[in-house]
Amino acid sequence: MKTLSSRAPTYEEEGGNTLASFKSLIALMGLIITLAPLGCSSTPPLEQLQTKLASAPDYSIILEDMQESGTFVPIYYHKYRIVQGERAITTDWLKVSKSDYQTNKSFLGMTLVSKTASGVNITAHPPGYGYVGNSQYGSWQTGSGGSFWMFYGQYALMRDMLGMGRGPIFRRDYDTYQTHRTQRRPYYGPKQGGAQKYGTQGTVTRQTKPTFFDRRTAKDRMKRDSFQRKFQRRAGRSSFPSRGGGMGFGK
Repeated sequence: MKTLSSRAPTYEEEGGNTLASFKSLIALMGLIITLAPLGCSSTPPLEQLQTKLASAPDYSIILEDMQESGTFVPIYYHKYRIVQGERAITTDWLKVSKSDYQTNKSFLGMTLVSKTASGVNITAHPPGYGYVGNSQYGSWQTGSGGSFWMFYGQYALMRDMLGMGRGPIFRRDYDTYQTHRTQRRPYYGPKQGGAQKYGTQGTVTRQTKPTFFDRRTAKDRMKRDSFQRKFQRRAGRSSFPSRGGGMGFGK
């Protein structure tokens, strides 16, 4: 397994080749340089990202991945994806406190912080919802299921970069998100067959974050195997071989 550290992150950059993409790329290159010292402070990485991005007109910080390592003393890590328009960069593993890990453990694949024209939202919400309602990125359409949001063609790749999954964002669900935002309550998206759609237990997250779930399954299997081996060793030590003949009484 790769050794993890809290060193400054590396980044991978994604996106298309339009003129708008090029301008966004130049902006993100500046962000990469600005974010280079990230992880060298006692301030939580998520707060560092917010500070570094304070002057950006808009952004989304998504919890891309998380994991716990260490046999005796657990060490916690997060990986974040920063999205601006149709461009995105992803951090390396960043060490976080147990408190921060526990606070966000239900939000895998969700946006932890977003900034739009209406301000900064620090309440966890589905990826992409921060761009809904912004005429720069799309418009409301009407279909048989009601009013829904459609991104413009040049931003179609945003769904994949953000990990939004498939299916439209209906206005009724967006209105529910806005209510949760006002109340500062996490919003996991509309229910699908009674199941949560976004977050660590979400149906979309299981499709878009297979590596996390494969890693968790393997870790759980190792724990079970370790427990079974310990049980078998203890059972072996507590067993005594029969010497035959038994113990006679009353002869």
